[in-house]
Amino acid sequence: MNNEIVSAARIEQEQREVCRRYSAAYLPSPEQSKLGFALSTKGRLPINGLRHPPQGDTNGWYLWCGEEYSESPDFFQPLHTSHVYEEFPDLTKLLGLPPGYRFLVAGEYLDVWYDPSLLKV
Repeated sequence: MNNEIVSAARIEQEQREVCRRYSAAYLPSPEQSKLGFALSTKGRLPINGLRHPPQGDTNGWYLWCGEEYSESPDFFQPLHTSHVYEEFPDLTKLLGLPPGYRFLVAGEYLDVWYDPSLLKV
């Protein structure tokens, strides 16, 4: 078995475990799908994520770092999910949560919650 298959299976297992913990349906974020990442915020804490319904080749996730969020149309840049899996392995387990979920990560602190307003886009 090659490493890609093992890695994909491990990612799915971790994501399904998180979904069970929060009584949420599992919706994968394939490595080749795209998400929005605020690259200008990289390196700050906390790390925030929210998921809208997927559209086209995007999986619906938007990620940013730090306290500041912007409505500016250029705040988020498209990024393949595989890059997040590689650079932020601690976030990988969270990216199987379905649309409507948000998270905040700061070191060992993790908060996950459902926000139905994310489904209205």
